[in-house]
Amino acid sequence: MPSRLSSLSFKRIGYSLVENLLILFSVFLAMAIRFSFSADQVLEYEFVFFKSLLIAFVCQFSFYYNDLYAIHFESRWRDWLLSFAQSLAASSIILAVLYYLFPSLIIGRGIFLLTIILLPAVLIPWRFIYFRLLRIKPMQENILIIGSGQMARIMGELVYTEHKDKYNILGFLDEDPARIGERVINPGIIGTYDGLSKIMEAHPVNRIIVAIQDRRGKLPVADLLRYKFQGVTIEESETFYERLAGKILVENIKPSWFIFSSGFRGFKFLKLIKRAMDILLSTAALLVTWPLFLLIATAIKLESFGPVFFRQERVGENEKVFVLLKFRSMCNDAESETGPLWASKDDSRITRVGNFLRRSRLDELPQLINVIKGDMSFVGPRPERPYFVERLEKQIPYYMLRHTLKPGITGWAQIRYSYGASVEEALEKLQYDLFYIKNLSIWLDITIISETIKIVLLQKGSR
Repeated sequence: MPSRLSSLSFKRIGYSLVENLLILFSVFLAMAIRFSFSADQVLEYEFVFFKSLLIAFVCQFSFYYNDLYAIHFESRWRDWLLSFAQSLAASSIILAVLYYLFPSLIIGRGIFLLTIILLPAVLIPWRFIYFRLLRIKPMQENILIIGSGQMARIMGELVYTEHKDKYNILGFLDEDPARIGERVINPGIIGTYDGLSKIMEAHPVNRIIVAIQDRRGKLPVADLLRYKFQGVTIEESETFYERLAGKILVENIKPSWFIFSSGFRGFKFLKLIKRAMDILLSTAALLVTWPLFLLIATAIKLESFGPVFFRQERVGENEKVFVLLKFRSMCNDAESETGPLWASKDDSRITRVGNFLRRSRLDELPQLINVIKGDMSFVGPRPERPYFVERLEKQIPYYMLRHTLKPGITGWAQIRYSYGASVEEALEKLQYDLFYIKNLSIWLDITIISETIKIVLLQKGSR
């Protein structure tokens, strides 16, 4: 998948597997210490491998839900160490509960305590070494950016601020020889388009990014073809940006990019699978959460006059309007005098119960009914109101493309960006929505659902 998920696929999965082995090593080392390094006693310990894997799974589960894999040890080591300590504490609590409920899983207090002591001694040095290795030049791809305008600067800043561990920018090329030496970001302009071959001879370039808007008669096509067949990766800036940022920069893209790019296909079969998943997940969720429906309905009724459910028209797949259900979180008839308004931070229209429901995302629960009815999916672009859609389609390019799929209770934009309450924020969210539509897959849906659960538990991004 040409996305930020591709970097997750190999680098993070590889990192997680090594970390898993290190946790298992810590458990076995703890057992060896406990049994005075008697190999027979260690290997004969009841269900030793299963119990060790359980500890590794719980630890990594806690690491993930404490954002431990999202914080770089070397750049924010205090945050990482704090999250690491919290994760170990959470792992200990989870395992203690599991041991209480299922005594056969217990590995032994002495072994367990030794494991908790050994884990920091093993995992902290591993994390430090791992990120140091990523900084070694041979581990990085050397990239050359053809162009020095706005798009080239956006590419450079993205790489320089967020992806220095993977890419090293050698420099930029410009049409004007007089600009050689001029700074673009930290690296500057090191040559011209016509001088591409000299630059390639002088530097070990792994990837060339073409970031020129008007390419007619400017691109050194013959040289690019030659280097392409020599194994150098050549990418358009829009594709490179999409892969690294996890969104599509719509303001810099022409319709032809959508037409000829990979993705935006295979909807028919995937829609069938998504629909089956939607019915299964929403039915299961309703069976589990129906007691919450009763509690929330009672709380809403006790606090304020009005209906329990809030019904509002939203625009769905193929711009079909449907009625979305939510638990009412605002005063009754909140927009009777003002007309349609985006929700804002500390909105005075929100009730005390409504504030809790919004922060915990429990106000979204009735949308499970919309999913079963077929108006919505579990994952997809969030549905917007017809009033705002009409305005946004006039102001934002390609906005209508987000209606090619069923809207979702959660989505890629929801886990990557905060609540959208303006045209500018709607544009930003559209870029994530289009990325999701382009790279639609069941694995991406599972990733989004997993991230959503984490966000709900940590109460991030709600308004």
